[in-house]
Amino acid sequence: MEVIGYGTQDASIDLGPLKFTREPVRAGEIAIQITHCGVCHSDLHQARDDWENTVYPCIPGHEIIGEVIEVGEGVSRFKVGDRAGVGCMVNSCQQCDQCDVGDEQYCTGPKSCTLTYNGPKKPDGTNSYGGYSTGIVVREEFALTIPEKFTSEHAAPILCAGVTTYAPMKYFGLGDGHTLAVAGLGGLGHMAVQIGKALGAKVIALTTSPEKADALKEIGADEIVDVNDDDAMEKHAMSVDLMVNTIPYAHDINPYLQLMKAKSQICVVGNFLGFEELDTATMVFNHVGITGSLIGGVAATQEVLDLCAEHDIRAVTKSIRMDEIGEAFQRMLDENIEFRHVIDMASLRDDDDAAAKAVQVDNPVRGEVVGRA
Repeated sequence: MEVIGYGTQDASIDLGPLKFTREPVRAGEIAIQITHCGVCHSDLHQARDDWENTVYPCIPGHEIIGEVIEVGEGVSRFKVGDRAGVGCMVNSCQQCDQCDVGDEQYCTGPKSCTLTYNGPKKPDGTNSYGGYSTGIVVREEFALTIPEKFTSEHAAPILCAGVTTYAPMKYFGLGDGHTLAVAGLGGLGHMAVQIGKALGAKVIALTTSPEKADALKEIGADEIVDVNDDDAMEKHAMSVDLMVNTIPYAHDINPYLQLMKAKSQICVVGNFLGFEELDTATMVFNHVGITGSLIGGVAATQEVLDLCAEHDIRAVTKSIRMDEIGEAFQRMLDENIEFRHVIDMASLRDDDDAAAKAVQVDNPVRGEVVGRA
């Protein structure tokens, strides 16, 4: 499959058109013509090598929706013409203890899981290219069924933003009678508010932008707390059972510790850059844990898709053309975003100028789609 993508070959270069070839479909695999792809903050981090692990060329995108255009021998869950999704992974060993319980993101195989772009989670120099492209090939075990209720634009963000926030809620048993706090109210956070409500929790939205209060109430937040308002923070001290912290950069987490009940958890899902200091005294005396969670397994991704369909949960989205990705990245950098950007991939597929200017790059390594025989 000849493919046009948008990516970069260096942290200092803006994304632009690249071309490469996806390998032919094999047994157990499906080929998808991508119609939509969500834009995640991690796409920006990875393209700019903020985590110092990027394998170039980098073609981001892991919130992929498209149409199945070919199926390999033995495929049973999809047929040509079906709509399918691909989230953050395209492969894992499928044999280790973590894979066996549906947590492929924590695969302990030789290369760990293979991410939809940037190759194995433990980088070894090989690469995979993501959804900022016109097509992808993936094993059917890593493809998702998209509920008919969703438009493709609204389904795409659930494949990362949805499952990333749902996974810790599921793990810690969030439900009726619990209080969930959400810190960071961008693409992930606004999904967390809605999912927490669907699971039966009271939801507190923690923000530094109180002007967002009406919009946050519209999506289900029970209370909005301005983190910079000391009185409001004191009023909510020791009231939270679980906090999902989606803030994607290093920040002072200590004020949030004051909100947590005894034996509660703050789950970090967005910040890979660490915290300079931790108020360990509060953690010890109140038995508050700070934990982390990475995306979610394939089964959890399907669960949250179905949950969102059942409860009519929608991401707040803004459709963009592929050539507007630089502006979308800048809005994320400026923290000027109240929605999830979703790329309409027809804008790339029909862009003759992009095809003409596309730079040839190496084909992604075949291992991106290898799974259990």
